[in-house]
Amino acid sequence: MLIDFSKTRQLPAFDICIIGAGPAGITLATKLQSTGRKIGLIEAGGLEFSEKSQSLYRTESVGRNLYAELSRLRYFGGTSNHWSGRCRPFVPEDFKPNHIGDLPGWPITFDEFNHYLPEAMKIVDLPESGFFKTATRPFTGREFESDEHALSPPTRFATKYLQEIQQDANITLVLNCNLVDLAFDPASGAVTQAIVSDYEKKRSAIEAKTFVLAMGAIENSRLLLNSASLMSLAELKAMVGVGFMEHMNVEMGKFILRGESDWDSGGYFTSAAFVEEQHIGRGNVTFGVLQEIKSYGRTAKIKTFLKGLACRMEITEKIQFLQSINCPGQGVITTLLEQAPLKNGSRISLSDQTDFLGLKKARIDWIVSDDDIRTIRTIGKEAAKAFARSGLGLVKLHPYMYNDDEFIPLSPHAHHMGGTRMSATPAGGVVDTNLKVFGTRNLYVAGSSVFPTGGGGNPTMPLLQLALRLSEHLQSTL
Repeated sequence: MLIDFSKTRQLPAFDICIIGAGPAGITLATKLQSTGRKIGLIEAGGLEFSEKSQSLYRTESVGRNLYAELSRLRYFGGTSNHWSGRCRPFVPEDFKPNHIGDLPGWPITFDEFNHYLPEAMKIVDLPESGFFKTATRPFTGREFESDEHALSPPTRFATKYLQEIQQDANITLVLNCNLVDLAFDPASGAVTQAIVSDYEKKRSAIEAKTFVLAMGAIENSRLLLNSASLMSLAELKAMVGVGFMEHMNVEMGKFILRGESDWDSGGYFTSAAFVEEQHIGRGNVTFGVLQEIKSYGRTAKIKTFLKGLACRMEITEKIQFLQSINCPGQGVITTLLEQAPLKNGSRISLSDQTDFLGLKKARIDWIVSDDDIRTIRTIGKEAAKAFARSGLGLVKLHPYMYNDDEFIPLSPHAHHMGGTRMSATPAGGVVDTNLKVFGTRNLYVAGSSVFPTGGGGNPTMPLLQLALRLSEHLQSTL
């Protein structure tokens, strides 16, 4: 069933109300429909992209810029609507205590988590043997191994599940319905209502026995922080928004191949022994030969033209206003590296600015810590040595990779994680091992915001594993 909240504000009560219809929320709803319970799937946007809905993702950045409103999508299907499809599973070493940072690691075992990998792979349309190695020429030495990942088609959750949800008698998809508050009753420990608004600021209340926040890492924290009744809980005050993480994309340098003229890329992943010895984050290093000039944003065409002209004239070093120019045929070293979750590191809090619905915007302090810098430089230096040692070619690292006094430029991967982290106790996070919010008896969180550590791969498939695990828990408690 489908309801457009902008046309009718009469909503039924639900057994389970899932707020957010991205990959996590859709997976939960479709897994729970077989229970016969009434499931509400609440989506802030519509079936198509709209500027008005997207504008509510605007944040205040006080650290490095995440470009949050450009990297997430706020309509049915969520960010899967522009997901690239890259999948890499967590590894057992990700679940070791105190793997990285000064906050507690995963409070569940790898085996318990990995149990849900086959089903998660099916959801994103991967075959059983979907993972493949991305380096045909392995490095010599023990620091790196060939990266292993899989490519989803990519799965667009809106396309895959809309018809099924519309035809399901147990699921009600509510569009254009923005969560603006959660009413919490301290006496019973229950969230009693979700207060929602349309885009004309007309509000209503949704009643349910159980509520699940599945709005993305930034929004999950923002909505908890905006709920005065929930933030009265001592268990939540100190930890909501703490331990926010991104994956770091650093252009480490350039390389020249020795032979192998048809070789266009190689992906290498940090070995467990190397990471443990150096006490650094995990991650992927990609040596790629550019096939074409790529530019992004509204001025992409003019940027590409000017960069192409600079490459042909061999004046790239003199064109400062274009920043870094990578020309076809050049070898460029890029990364996807894990950040350390820190008590006093990156954090989501509330801005003094409000959106047009009256909620305080998210204030994001994305910090690249000393731990992160050590991860970047250690991996970069060792990757350069391994590439040369393996006879693949020569590497020239950028000066900031070895000069401690230089600022390291980097960009985000749009992998927002943490902020409502899973922990064995409230001292280390916001949700327990069943993803229930500490201090409540019926509020849960789904998605990558519960990750205690980020690992060295894309978060979409792992967050589906946790959504499947949560669906089993909710079925057992109904």
